[in-house]
Amino acid sequence: MRLNALYVDFNSYFASVEQQLRPELRGKPIGVLAVMAETTCCIAASYEAKAFGIKTGTGVRDARKLCPDMIFVEARPSLYVAFHHKLIEIVESCTHVEKVLSIDEMVCKLTGSQQLPENALKLAAKIKREMYKQFEFIRCSIGIAPNTFLSKVASNMQKPDGCVLIESHELPQRLYALRLRDLNGIGKQMEARLNRYKITTIEQLYAANRHQLQTAWGSIEGERMYDKLRGLEPHYVKNARSSLGHSHVMPPEQRNFSGVKSVLHRLLQKACMRMRSYDLLTSRMSVKVKYRNQASWSMESAISPTDNTLRLIEALETFLQQYPETENEPYAVGVSFTGLVTADEVARDLFQIEPLENEMKLNKAIDNLNLKFGKNTIYFGGAHDALKDAPMRIAFGHIPDLEVEGDV
Repeated sequence: MRLNALYVDFNSYFASVEQQLRPELRGKPIGVLAVMAETTCCIAASYEAKAFGIKTGTGVRDARKLCPDMIFVEARPSLYVAFHHKLIEIVESCTHVEKVLSIDEMVCKLTGSQQLPENALKLAAKIKREMYKQFEFIRCSIGIAPNTFLSKVASNMQKPDGCVLIESHELPQRLYALRLRDLNGIGKQMEARLNRYKITTIEQLYAANRHQLQTAWGSIEGERMYDKLRGLEPHYVKNARSSLGHSHVMPPEQRNFSGVKSVLHRLLQKACMRMRSYDLLTSRMSVKVKYRNQASWSMESAISPTDNTLRLIEALETFLQQYPETENEPYAVGVSFTGLVTADEVARDLFQIEPLENEMKLNKAIDNLNLKFGKNTIYFGGAHDALKDAPMRIAFGHIPDLEVEGDV
């Protein structure tokens, strides 16, 4: 079986970009925060910070205990997206990027002579060289293997700045030193589930047949894991986008009902503009508020398919009329649209055509003005007290469009 995939994983990406741009941060333990607050947690940590046991998800207070000299910086998502595109260009100058998997991960398909081990390693070295020429403090780990899954596993085997090649004749023994959790797709809950089926090691996982893995996973993912472990590339049916939304951990001054309301309005208006950029309509909307020392509050409702901000604001206001009375502090909010459809999939009411056309013109005018003159040039009043809140965030698997989602 030939080598087919070269996986590029940028190390401590957000922190590395900050160190590239700010010389005073180089060689220092850095924690990147979504919002500068003692009650939040790190969304990224430099390798100097990781040496103290600090990682993604470590709270600010805990990080200070682990490393008194810890430096915290506020995330700058638009810069990380801009660097992401520059890094893709560098890799593309060496070989074609088959698929971008996240803000800091991409996979390249090896073809022809690239599939020979010595040439694949030379290609990896060239990618690292070209990156170093432009961005000295942004490093990557590269994995090379017969399929995407194993190349991802290989990229994690030597960090930071590593390069690991796994050939088919080395399987499965090359994997036996790893833990179940070292495999992409096996988290804490999945590991516990596998343990219940007497699978506690990679060797036992590999020895299980297709039916056993399908039973353990409770889905076709078990059969896909069987193939992936053997270097095969499983077939996936590409699904249409099923949902989109935005969430935000609020700064301390916004942690009250007024703040919840204004931030939800801000999130909703951002999500509406993004949804329209995809030419989609939502048929279900939900909101969620998280509290300290209290269960979350959430509401969800089906709606007539729409992308109209005003109609969705009306739905939000209806939700907020049922907001619970509580003295507990709300600290995070979210808005989500599901049941996404295209306009062609919706039967339009004959008597609603003219009002719908007017709504479309209004939304288009608002989007165009905000794109041309900057975000928040025009906005609906409910978001007024949260214009500086809920900046662009980067979620796994979603690279924000700077034109549509960037903050100006």
